[in-house]
Amino acid sequence: MNQDYILPDNWSIIEEGFDAERVESSESLFSIGNGAMGQRANFEESYSGHTFQGSYIAGVYYPDKTKVGWWKNGYPEYFAKVLNAPNWIGIDITINDEILDLAKCKVKNFRRELNMQEGWYNRSFEATLQNGTEVSVNVTRFLSLVADELGVINYEVKPLNRAAQITFKPYVDAGVKNMDANWEEKFWEPLDVQHSANEAFVTARTFKTHFNACTFMHNSILLNGTDLEILPGNADTTKDKVQFSYTVEASQNDTAAIVKFGGYTVSMNHDKDKLVHAAKNVIANAKAKGYDTLLDEQKAAWASIWEMADITIEGDVKAQQGIRFNIFQLNQTYLGKDPRLNIGPKGFTGEKYGGSTYWDTEAYCIPFYMATKDQQVARNLLTYRYNQLGKAIENAAKLGFTNGAALYPMVTMNGEECHNEWEITFEEIHRNGAIAFAIYNYYRFTGDYSYIPEKGLEVLIGIARFWHQRATFSTNRNQFVILGVTGPNEYENNVNNNFYTNYIAKWCIDYALEQIAKVQEDYPADHARIMADVKLDAAEMVNWKNVADNMYFPYSEKHGVYLQQDNFLDKDLVKVADLDTAQRPINQKWSWDRILRSPYIKQADVLQGFYFFEDHFTKEQLEKHFDFYEPLTVHESSLSPCVHSIQAAVLGRMEQAYTFYLRTSRLDLDDYNKEVKEGLHITSMAGTWMSIVEGFGGMRVKNDTLHFEPRIPQQWKGYSFKINFRNQVLKVSVHPGETKFTLEGDRELTVVVNGREVTVEPNTLVTV
Repeated sequence: MNQDYILPDNWSIIEEGFDAERVESSESLFSIGNGAMGQRANFEESYSGHTFQGSYIAGVYYPDKTKVGWWKNGYPEYFAKVLNAPNWIGIDITINDEILDLAKCKVKNFRRELNMQEGWYNRSFEATLQNGTEVSVNVTRFLSLVADELGVINYEVKPLNRAAQITFKPYVDAGVKNMDANWEEKFWEPLDVQHSANEAFVTARTFKTHFNACTFMHNSILLNGTDLEILPGNADTTKDKVQFSYTVEASQNDTAAIVKFGGYTVSMNHDKDKLVHAAKNVIANAKAKGYDTLLDEQKAAWASIWEMADITIEGDVKAQQGIRFNIFQLNQTYLGKDPRLNIGPKGFTGEKYGGSTYWDTEAYCIPFYMATKDQQVARNLLTYRYNQLGKAIENAAKLGFTNGAALYPMVTMNGEECHNEWEITFEEIHRNGAIAFAIYNYYRFTGDYSYIPEKGLEVLIGIARFWHQRATFSTNRNQFVILGVTGPNEYENNVNNNFYTNYIAKWCIDYALEQIAKVQEDYPADHARIMADVKLDAAEMVNWKNVADNMYFPYSEKHGVYLQQDNFLDKDLVKVADLDTAQRPINQKWSWDRILRSPYIKQADVLQGFYFFEDHFTKEQLEKHFDFYEPLTVHESSLSPCVHSIQAAVLGRMEQAYTFYLRTSRLDLDDYNKEVKEGLHITSMAGTWMSIVEGFGGMRVKNDTLHFEPRIPQQWKGYSFKINFRNQVLKVSVHPGETKFTLEGDRELTVVVNGREVTVEPNTLVTV
């Protein structure tokens, strides 16, 4: 770990004591969201210290023109930016004519809390201003899950040593920039500014993509809990900002407060000419309910989420805090309400990476959403890719592929590739495999086959066509090879025959052929429709099969393992344990050239294949490959520790599995990769859930049946989780020597525990 200031707590993320060096990290860690919008935990009041300002609206992006010193055919023309949205949280505050700024005050009793159980963020402190006035401040903020266009702030100031004239200056401001803008340009064009009484509305439009958003606010001023029902003393306006001013005379120990409602109405959801009207409706509804009712609704909404999604851990507070933080952030990022949306790698916590969709969604996130929500949520994520199939075919065509071959993008907002690193955009083609695997995984878990004849088969065909064309027949090997790729391990670029890529390519073709035959037999009308649309004939499928049956996989007889790529053994295989810790993380200490020549693995690569296709290999094979590759793995990808935790658990190496679990669950809380200030690793958080459910719980689906091989780290007294399996909710509670099952459903469920069949009746406790 590289930081250790978050206090252990079962349900909250807590920071005590003000440290300017931690501000940007805490802005990430205390981020809030509601699936439709989110924001970093920036201070509402002015702050002249280092800060990373960030508010974000789901689905709104900007195609920032790629900035490189060279160009190659097929190169993406833009890098999709997750936009820093207009700021509605701002409240400048002056106290006895001095600006409240924690960078210029003496601060004590500073405390932040992100209450994950109830879904609110609180910050409190005492400050001594340079004019000698002492105040205590208490701020609570939340983004409503019930009304997801609404955010709420309750900002209280209490003079401690003298009376004070307190001026609140709330504002909405569309004059924002992205920290990562390629050309230092603004992405928002102001269109309209309106205000009346205590309400203000700034409408702006993104350049190029033309998303319209109305950023709004409504303010109420209170003294000792009583609404003063006052209007602003003045309203300062510019072309992209409105700021009100309210002055309150507060005696010593009085509490002056502003309750601010704010948020966004967006043209994705409303007519662009009616955004202000929609915002007024949001405000009217919020006023009718009031702050206390809105907060109660928030608590109830989060209680409903936790009822299904919670994982309990007994006897290990840091482990408990870690998994709940991961589950909380996943639900803040994506709730499955809108099929147009997806799960960005930073969610609403930062700008890095750009785009809203990576292969992380299919490889890591879908299992979490399938098991903790209604299966329609996971189906929406699959449908998202189906809806972008046309773009995937266009992406492949730009690279010279034909006949409906589909290459899904590494990074996208609308289906078009928008990643601007050559070795990722053109070479990390394994992402196609994760999308096909997700279709298989969805059917395996839910039993809902209807998705495949309705939509999924066309995706599988496009992907199979790509792999068929991407493979090259080697007369030297008398087998098919795949050249010039980057596998999941991004510390090897432009390699030949990456094992994982070759293996999943073969599997994709075989699975597509299998599903074509099944649909032909069981859904003949759909089969006829699809074959006519994609113009697929038997001769082409024979060619696919030839590639799959004759795919080459690099293998070392000496070591008895599949090789990451053809030339892996040419490297100096110095283990990570023998690497000077001062050289870590290597992605921040070494040149890229040195990394590429090294044996060090960023994340599970061969082992990723063993994770996806566990039943294709023996446990002895897994052990041999784990022992060969894990010592060379630096785990500098957030996606790495979870896979290794699951596989260590399978091998019975519980201490190692536990260590990897802590690393994945507290990756951001403890800042293992020294980058948390840039934002959280949202998509890998689903891997934390998997490390408990699939790793320690040993959950698998085999032959339409749930299987469990429960294990428990010695640091834990017990743990429990719930699984929504085919519309029945199974609760699993594991303690040393026993596992308990209870079922919420209307029919019995047979599960297999350590190889033994067990029948669980509804509302009955079964102990194994």
